[in-house]
Amino acid sequence: MELPSQCVLLRIFFGEDDRAADGMPLHEAIVIKARETGMAGATVLRGPLGFGRSSVLHTAKILRLSQDLPIVVEIVDAPEKIDALIPRIKALTNSCLITREKVKVIRYGDKD
Repeated sequence: MELPSQCVLLRIFFGEDDRAADGMPLHEAIVIKARETGMAGATVLRGPLGFGRSSVLHTAKILRLSQDLPIVVEIVDAPEKIDALIPRIKALTNSCLITREKVKVIRYGDKD
């Protein structure tokens, strides 16, 4: 698969306890949906510390364990493919932050 040099980065921020409607962990549901729709790739990042709209601090510190650590899913692809994916992601989520930004792809895949 080729990617154009001008792409879009989609980021979805939520907590690791969040679930899709069918009970599947939200990060898994998003990655599966991205794969089903032919995205170039998706990455799930788990943060050791963060807070969101509620301002509740979620941390992985040993003395203050949290089961709801921050999760970010990143997906990079052509603008039209990301735009088509956004409504599907919104349908999977209840409470999250979704951002979209222009990015320049330097390399995707093997060295030229």
